[in-house]
Amino acid sequence: MIGATLCWSTAGMLVRNMDLEDSWEITFWRSLFMTLFILGVLGIQYRSRMFERIRAVGLPGFIAGALWALMYICFILSLGLTTVANVLVLASITPFSAALLGRVFLQEHVPARTWLTMMAAFCGILLMFIESISRGGLLGNLIALVIPFAFAVNVVILRRIEAHIDMIPTLVVSGVLSMAVTLPLGLPLGPTAKDLGLLAIMGVVQLGLGVVLMILAAPALAAAEIGLLAVLETIFGTFSTWLVVGERPGAMALLGGAIVIVALVINELFGLRARAAPEAEEAVREVSGAGH
Repeated sequence: MIGATLCWSTAGMLVRNMDLEDSWEITFWRSLFMTLFILGVLGIQYRSRMFERIRAVGLPGFIAGALWALMYICFILSLGLTTVANVLVLASITPFSAALLGRVFLQEHVPARTWLTMMAAFCGILLMFIESISRGGLLGNLIALVIPFAFAVNVVILRRIEAHIDMIPTLVVSGVLSMAVTLPLGLPLGPTAKDLGLLAIMGVVQLGLGVVLMILAAPALAAAEIGLLAVLETIFGTFSTWLVVGERPGAMALLGGAIVIVALVINELFGLRARAAPEAEEAVREVSGAGH
């Protein structure tokens, strides 16, 4: 999971080192290289049954793929309009957006500690938006907010229809849909050899490998552990872009981002504690039973 966050965190640094400035074209090439990489992974995993596995995702997989494609597009568009730090912080609030929409549409219980940390995160986001109004980047921040809510909509839809999909084939669907939308808007294509290399790294390593590593890690980790480790993407991504490219967020954006990150960490730590309590009780019961 740490490897996944390291992969994801390179996005801002890679984009800022490109000569290419067209966000539509960047998204197209990134999606193309990611799709080719995932097809290679599926080919190794399923061989002749690869396309059968892709077709098997059905309508739920298509819906999930469409929402992932929307997230790919909004991520690159927002990077072109605001700082890397702002994009990563706003994209990281997915646990809160999923909890909020789950409460509204699925009547799922949201613990009091999550409501409190959501309020703290909202204050941090408010500081970021206040600065974006004065320094520019408001549109980029608004586009970045689409990412966590698209993710939350995806979660709510899949839970509502009680669908379970194979994530890796769904990435192919998302890549194809993303390319279909961005190619007409990105024409004419004209990346330099240097940009093509960076775009290949974005598609294969930053996006494709990052997601594959997360999928491999998921069975061994609790949801709260995944959420806690995912916060590292925001930290790694912000500081790598700051150190390598020199992109320093403003003081209010830094403060707001720090508040959001602390809120996320506290929420996930409480989630781990809540999960650990029943396990401890079960262990005590087992020990007691063994004693009798």
